[in-house]
Amino acid sequence: MENKQESKGWSPYLAGALTGLLLVFSVWFTGKYVGASTTFVRTAGLVERLFDQERVAKMEYFMKELPKIDWQWMFVVGIFFGSLIASTTSKTFRLQGVPAMWESRFGPHKAKRAVVAFLGGIVAMFGARLADG
Repeated sequence: MENKQESKGWSPYLAGALTGLLLVFSVWFTGKYVGASTTFVRTAGLVERLFDQERVAKMEYFMKELPKIDWQWMFVVGIFFGSLIASTTSKTFRLQGVPAMWESRFGPHKAKRAVVAFLGGIVAMFGARLADG
């Protein structure tokens, strides 16, 4: 039986088409691809600059450009607020620690799910950074 609350969300086809258009317009107007992995590194650099600005300036990664709030950083922040708006307007917003699929696959043990999620995050971030993302 289908969960009626789930069916109120956006069509994945519409969301995918809009995301595709966003990618096309991003390259067309700015000459840059949409990405998020660099934003996490820059955010870490921004936080570290609060404590030791000179150290960040000497880091090899930030020598060509110091971490700053730019269009990509704002894009990632927009992802959060956009998803919040979309879920509240479709009345599908809910606070949930772990999706039901994860709990059914990895069981009720929070530690096991946390380890799997952490390792998956490492693999995904390594791949993104390896691809210069």
